[in-house]
Amino acid sequence: MKIVFLTYNISLHFHRPEDWFYHLRHSTGVYDALCKKHTVISIEQINHTGRIERNGVDYHFLNYRKKKLYFPARLHRYIKALSPDVIVVHGMHSPLQVLQLRARVGPRARIILQNHADQPGRGKRKFLQKLADRSVDAYLFVSKEQGSQWVSRGIIASLEKIREVMEASSLFLPEDRSLARIRTATAGDPLFLWVGRLDRNKDPLTVLEAFVAYAKMHPAARLYMIFHTEELLPEIREYLAAAGAGDTVVLVGKIEHDQLQDWYNAADFILSGSHYEGSGIAVCEAMSCGCIPIVTGISSFRKMTGNGSCGILYPPGNKDALLAALLHTGTLDKESERQKVQDQFRSQLSFQAIAEGIDAIVSSL
Repeated sequence: MKIVFLTYNISLHFHRPEDWFYHLRHSTGVYDALCKKHTVISIEQINHTGRIERNGVDYHFLNYRKKKLYFPARLHRYIKALSPDVIVVHGMHSPLQVLQLRARVGPRARIILQNHADQPGRGKRKFLQKLADRSVDAYLFVSKEQGSQWVSRGIIASLEKIREVMEASSLFLPEDRSLARIRTATAGDPLFLWVGRLDRNKDPLTVLEAFVAYAKMHPAARLYMIFHTEELLPEIREYLAAAGAGDTVVLVGKIEHDQLQDWYNAADFILSGSHYEGSGIAVCEAMSCGCIPIVTGISSFRKMTGNGSCGILYPPGNKDALLAALLHTGTLDKESERQKVQDQFRSQLSFQAIAEGIDAIVSSL
């Protein structure tokens, strides 16, 4: 089959394909795996024009010199000329364009929309999403539960159109834990890691309240927090000072993404307090290194962990349940648990696993 990947997002601030490929590093491995069985074309809209073949994937860089294409007739003519069997549209936020896409390519090509943390629309957007659903053959969600709210709100006609597949994966690999701790200058028994924004959805304060209580019983434990936004940083500092946390919590701040592999390998456990995630790239990356997840029992994390078959799940916002989970880590065989985490990653979250899932979906349509 010929599969065309498409986004209606335009990123004119990217000028060089190599920078764009780095930006897409969580997704391109899926294309690399898919092209072993299918012809894979990816349409990219940055401030560059041309074609590049990379790892067997044909990347088409188109630049129509507009920040937004509400009526992308030229783009759709271009896609139709490619004679695709399947078109995978990233995101569910462009229903008007999807309607035009179907009108241009006709009924033969299968159109699939992949959810990337998109939420059901309201008003006019909801109306257009519901109308566009008639043109869509399938939707990709990390879990069917995420898609069920789109069905209950009358946007997607049937739960049968929703297929489960992870949206992105990790390039990171397991490495020697002791060497990773040397490179990151970290210590802790056990060592916990947080990676994410300091916002209400990520809920770092609930995590900290539980961890500080845990650390009072396990003073050798350490929590390192890596973050690239600082919305709640003043509150966090105020809380840590009032709680007398001392050096049990280390606020690392922002680091380069490529350095995260060492941090994930240095840690025993990755913590998350998220109330909602489209998937959870930080947790996925941690799992690729064998870092054991202690995460909220939201639908995406349940899917990623095999419904808690590896790691520990707890209810969002429940610091007592998180404290109980932290205390339970003392009963775990960490080496055995790490192996379960890596097995789960390979079978469900790796680039190869995602490609196999997409292959099965497109073959069934």
